[in-house]
Amino acid sequence: MATEISIHNELQAEEGIFQWTKQWYAVAVVEFLDPSRPHAMQLLGKDIVLWRDGFGKWRCFADFCPHRLAPLSEGRVESDGTLLCAYHAWRFDSEGNCVSIPQSKDEQTEAKHCSNPKSCAVAYPTQECQGLLWVWSESGSQAQVESQLKTPRIIPELENGSHRVMHLFWNVRDLPYGWDFFMENVCDPAHVPVSHHGIMGNRYQDAKYYDMIKVRQMSTQEGFAYEITPVEPDIEQKVHDFQPPSHMKIVSTFKDGGKLILALYATPTRPGWCRHIGCQVLVKNEALKTPKGLGFFALPMPTWLGHVLGSLFLHQDAVFLHYQEKTIAQQKRKWVNAVYTPNPQDKMTIAFRQWLEKRAGGGIPWDSSCNPNLPPVERDKQKLFDVWTTHTQDCSVCQNALKNINRLTILAYIAAVVCFGLGVIVDARTVASAAQSAFVMPPAGFWWAIGGTILFAIAGYQLKRFSRLFYVYEFEHSHND
Repeated sequence: MATEISIHNELQAEEGIFQWTKQWYAVAVVEFLDPSRPHAMQLLGKDIVLWRDGFGKWRCFADFCPHRLAPLSEGRVESDGTLLCAYHAWRFDSEGNCVSIPQSKDEQTEAKHCSNPKSCAVAYPTQECQGLLWVWSESGSQAQVESQLKTPRIIPELENGSHRVMHLFWNVRDLPYGWDFFMENVCDPAHVPVSHHGIMGNRYQDAKYYDMIKVRQMSTQEGFAYEITPVEPDIEQKVHDFQPPSHMKIVSTFKDGGKLILALYATPTRPGWCRHIGCQVLVKNEALKTPKGLGFFALPMPTWLGHVLGSLFLHQDAVFLHYQEKTIAQQKRKWVNAVYTPNPQDKMTIAFRQWLEKRAGGGIPWDSSCNPNLPPVERDKQKLFDVWTTHTQDCSVCQNALKNINRLTILAYIAAVVCFGLGVIVDARTVASAAQSAFVMPPAGFWWAIGGTILFAIAGYQLKRFSRLFYVYEFEHSHND
């Protein structure tokens, strides 16, 4: 109770409400986007479309054509670098200006209609930084000016160009729970060895007492930070740093000078959903020793494999957070009155909820076109564990990997059939050459062919099973011993 009173008094000391729409949001990892087509997304409840123009720059428009409001995400990126609406072939340039209305009576009429401001698409400011595509959530000339005065929540360590800094792969996933529950979750280190048992600790041995000490005072615009104490023997300091609207930076500083940085972003897309983008940054010490990373995710691996294995981690608490959000909403009580948080491990979670309540208007101001109500509870866990629609379908790296795995699967099965055919031929020739014998032992070539058949068939089967991870990954804690 004393903790809550202290946080409340601190909140009262600073004036101002956080402005959700005047912010940069990380919406995609550039290298994972297919530049040949538009990509649909949502931001603060608004439908948006991401596409790359003829100058190689990614743009963001409201996802509707001004003509008849058909979704531009169902259109095409043309060879001249314009975005074409596939309903009536209206075209738009990088700034959202309409440059072609082919059904016009003549060129003069077309030019007149194109010059009318009503023909323009709604464009949002964008920029690329540290491999991410960032979108400013307001449009118009004033938004262009304001967006240039604010810097996205980037990772400073990646800006100095030091050879000691290792940037591991980005991962991206749409998650079936809201932005606030994502942030609440990453404010809570206590859940890690329990929920992520087997990857990030042991639920029976590592669920221990610790305190959380404030190391950066709460601010409406800059958030706050807490330090964990005590920490593991090889760690000097571990800090969770919340930087609104969408960044949680978790820094573990080792006693030998190395650092592990978890850069976690969560962009509010629509009620009950958020888009998570994250990576690890490893900072070597002065002796150039590389610190240990997050479980096996720091091991050398292709990006697509890191994405596939990411489900092993993300799905360990996905069901908790989905149901938790719905349960609290159904109780229709303030968060602080609905939960029981007696331990100091909950200090940062309480601080986050107080920041949201007192500094940020109590929640996300969803766009007026969006239904502000949470979607119903999803009882079909397979849908909560969906990977295809929440990642694979929009990740060009995983799409290419899946195609290659499918090709290898087919080749493995073809090889199995060929080996079996060769075995039959070898055996038939052996029988024919010894027709007078009552029994003839098949030659070594036959057994080699049968062995190859079995091995290739098993390889094809295992590849087929592995490819399922691009579509769905199911998890139950009751089976995670």
